[in-house]
Amino acid sequence: MEYHKEKTIQNYQGWDEFYNLEVSDKLDFFCKERKLFDIIFAQQFDRPFLNYICHLANQIRILAKTRMGSDKLSRLLVHKRAMLYFVQPSTRTFISFLNACHILGMKTSEIRGTTTSSEVKGESPEDTIRTFASYVDLIIARHPEAGFAEKTAWVLNQTNRPVSVVNGGSGPDQHPTQALLDIYTLERSFERIGGLDGKKIAMVGDLKRGRTVRSLSYLMKNYENVTLYFVAPDIFKMRDDIKSFLDKHAIKFYETDDFESIMPVVDAIYMTRIQKEYSSAPTKETDAYPDFHFTASHLDNIQSHCIIMHPLPRRYEIEVAVDKDPRAVYWRQERNGMWMRTALIAYLFGVENEIANEFS
Repeated sequence: MEYHKEKTIQNYQGWDEFYNLEVSDKLDFFCKERKLFDIIFAQQFDRPFLNYICHLANQIRILAKTRMGSDKLSRLLVHKRAMLYFVQPSTRTFISFLNACHILGMKTSEIRGTTTSSEVKGESPEDTIRTFASYVDLIIARHPEAGFAEKTAWVLNQTNRPVSVVNGGSGPDQHPTQALLDIYTLERSFERIGGLDGKKIAMVGDLKRGRTVRSLSYLMKNYENVTLYFVAPDIFKMRDDIKSFLDKHAIKFYETDDFESIMPVVDAIYMTRIQKEYSSAPTKETDAYPDFHFTASHLDNIQSHCIIMHPLPRRYEIEVAVDKDPRAVYWRQERNGMWMRTALIAYLFGVENEIANEFS
């Protein structure tokens, strides 16, 4: 895959000016040598890239099943190092990235909180990031502050040692690699019925602050005749920026608070939990909202091919008994994250041809 535009740093006088640009006006900045260099936004991915990265993930999955294939993968990036800078709680994203690095032979360092770095001594986040770049070839960042990964890439791209930055979750804003693994899960689930094109997807729960559903919504512009159903209590409705984006790209969407009414209609149900970590105090926002839960009794209401997804962790919103149904794909979805993130790292370091050669 080639991206033909590259960053022109001189066009941006400062971080505030850059940050306030429309995302569409920033995308060139995160490219280098005709390909993506930093992974910051879901909007960076077009349909050819999505098809390509899903195919690459499949190849890696197949190779990793054998000892010989796994050994070949583990030698691809043995000369590279990665920093996992995860200062917001994470289980799945952290472990899947860590294992993705190890599958390709990368050495890893990790920081799981700012209290273990020199930021407690007053070092600026910018200087901390530049310190990381002195030692590693890739920085994967998860941070509670929206825009942190973007600023990290912006800072490093103006130094004499830029390294790739991957956004592993940025506040309530974006989670682009989750969107990639969600696309991979959807495409694999629907491969016998025409793929993702033409499908109807319900997104349920805390859509206002759910960075997973926000990022996935951006990717719908790459597929034909997709319809979205936003199912949420009024306090957690999808924000206007996503709805404006969908309108701009002529993507159909509907909003409702009647979950049961859309169950028989859709091809996929993407459940989310109430994001209580973004509430400053115990309020009604952190209630259970049982009308937006999926229970075992609902399994009779959905189509035989309808899949149930969840980015995890879950709380009350999916009954444990649902796990036994083959349409519940969230545990496969979780594992897909490791393969997709492995594929993404292989792409960033340009070793995807070596993987493809194993199938020629």
